[in-house]
Amino acid sequence: MGRRKKIVQECERLMDTPENIRNIAIAAHVDHGKTTLSDNLLAGAGMISEGTAGEQLAMDTKEDEQERGITIDAANVSMTHEYEDTNHLINLIDTPGHVDFGGDVTRAMRAVDGALVVVDAVEGAMPQTETVLRQALREGVKPTLFINKVDRLISELQEGEEEMQERLLGVIADVNELIRGMIEEMDDINDDWTVSVEDGTVGFGSALYKWGVSMPSMQRTGISFEDIIELERNDKRDELHERSPLSDVVLDMVCEHFPNPVDAQPRRVPRIWRGDAESELAEDMRLVNEDGDVVFMVTDISMDPHAGEIATGRVFSGTLEKGQDLYVSGTAGKNRIQSVGLFMGSEREEVERVPAGNIASVTGLRDAIAGSTVSSVEMTPFESIEHISEPVITKSVEAQTMDDLPKLIETLQQVAKEDPTIQIEINEDTGEHLISGQGELHLEVITQRIEKEQGIPVNTGEPIVVYREQPQEESREVEGVSPNRHNKFYISIHPMGQEIVEAIQRGEVSMDMPELERREALQDAGMDKDTSQNVETIHGTNILIDDTKGIQHLNETMELVVEGLSEALDDGPLAAEPVQGTLLRLHDARLHEDTIHRGPAQVIPAVREAVHHALIDGEIRLLEPIQDVRIDVPSEHMGAASGEIQGRRGRVDDMYQEGGLMVVEGVAPVEEMIGFSSDIRSATEGRASWNTENAGFRVMADNLQREKIMEIRERKGMKLELPESIDYL
Repeated sequence: MGRRKKIVQECERLMDTPENIRNIAIAAHVDHGKTTLSDNLLAGAGMISEGTAGEQLAMDTKEDEQERGITIDAANVSMTHEYEDTNHLINLIDTPGHVDFGGDVTRAMRAVDGALVVVDAVEGAMPQTETVLRQALREGVKPTLFINKVDRLISELQEGEEEMQERLLGVIADVNELIRGMIEEMDDINDDWTVSVEDGTVGFGSALYKWGVSMPSMQRTGISFEDIIELERNDKRDELHERSPLSDVVLDMVCEHFPNPVDAQPRRVPRIWRGDAESELAEDMRLVNEDGDVVFMVTDISMDPHAGEIATGRVFSGTLEKGQDLYVSGTAGKNRIQSVGLFMGSEREEVERVPAGNIASVTGLRDAIAGSTVSSVEMTPFESIEHISEPVITKSVEAQTMDDLPKLIETLQQVAKEDPTIQIEINEDTGEHLISGQGELHLEVITQRIEKEQGIPVNTGEPIVVYREQPQEESREVEGVSPNRHNKFYISIHPMGQEIVEAIQRGEVSMDMPELERREALQDAGMDKDTSQNVETIHGTNILIDDTKGIQHLNETMELVVEGLSEALDDGPLAAEPVQGTLLRLHDARLHEDTIHRGPAQVIPAVREAVHHALIDGEIRLLEPIQDVRIDVPSEHMGAASGEIQGRRGRVDDMYQEGGLMVVEGVAPVEEMIGFSSDIRSATEGRASWNTENAGFRVMADNLQREKIMEIRERKGMKLELPESIDYL
């Protein structure tokens, strides 16, 4: 029997003992060594050879990942590890570190209970470290820390024992500061989830040279930091690996310190599911009951040339088996499971069944998308997976030949299904389609995969930046009149507090919540009590308040009012860009007695007109997306690096020394950052490393507003004159 087959059989045997299961993700800033670390764990579990671990990058299964040297897709693997005489099943997800693929990290966190956060010993906690920690804690996932590349402190920086320990303690302190700050924002994590050397939730080592240590392993093996320095300096890394293999240290830490599903699900289910807590279904999920109704949360959709579409996710209750007919949230009818399996890196192994508490991959769920709830009974779906950043850049894609058009449309629809952070706009009339994503690299990878994997030659346009519109002042009460003059709506608007906007973005406030819970969440974010009681709808990050009193026929017309409002907010009055962060008040309405005279053709235009006029009265402005920029560079190139930020309408906020390098931190508009990669390389002779992170939207400078609005209007084929009332620009 093959080695892989034995591992699969052992995994199947362990699936029924949730106490011995650990569902974990490895997360980190880009290039901090996650995938190399995953290789070590696979080698330790006997799944790849010891010799190629660290170079094989077994979890980077796609050709473009191997070429670029970065993880693009989250990859799953199930393995076993013996700890304290008990064999454990470890379901591991290796996640991307690049900010453009942060959606994969967020989705992976929904499937796991523990996150092994990897930090480079030299670079320390970086912007993406903070992001992945926030993504983990928001999903109720417990962190531990592995400090990688410790060998560089010894060989490159020539640090002694004291200096080295000081630096490592500094990294731990920074990570703990982030964890504490985030936990303070949450009210349902009562445990101390900070990490410490003493309790064994911190490991150190070198994924490249396959050695690792932690306080428990040092006590067991007798290895000290002095020994590590000596063996590293004398080039005896193999001895270090033999005495303290990285895989044992990390997997021991996983088994000891990460919660099993039985401990995790009672805490996590109330955080991610707002159904009836007293129901039998809720009890099945809390108890990880494999005999209960099936509840499966899809966190990833991928395509396999042989098996077709594969849905991967977490089984919270019941047991998945071939042939089951299951509901998919938000769709009609049922889907039949064709096969059930486990991922072993790039290979998927079919199994008979996968019970609660495990991560499974199934085929046959044709209606599922990443984020779907799949179940054997109709149920309240899980909370939608809230992605921290939203699309900021768009590209047009068109097939080079008309014959490929149907296949391109099908492929784009599949892309949107697999990655909800990608937004697709399909125009079947013109054949031009717009893809919006997290950054240049995100869109580049998608379009390359369409060409290479699907064999569709495409033409892509220049990147287009996504803008937003937002009022800056409170407006007067504005009247909107229907085309037949029989219906009138009176609306005012004002900018909403940033705390409320962020609460909506984080999913803490939504129309799906029970009303009382929503009111409390809005009041916690700073909305006054009376206003929070009259919320009619939430559209994007905008809220409509119904301040009317006893108006006849308004109830039956409200659906059309909301439709008119949605249209007005999706296409703002300046450049038809989405409106954000606005509180709208409906003060009054005059409605015709006869239903026929207050239909969609009358109400929708009247509301749209009122909203647009109110937004203009509130001095609406164009917002542009911005990015935080961090550049690490030798001191002689510091001027050139800061010049690259300042020359892009950016602002340098800080410069300081870290190790042998200078760090330049600042912010710049996304539009100006297009082409930054090649410019920073030539400005610093290729000596700089950099990182950008989307940082939301800010009001564009007044002197640039009109020009940019006209540019967007021209691109969209709109009229090239603004209403006279926009005289403030």
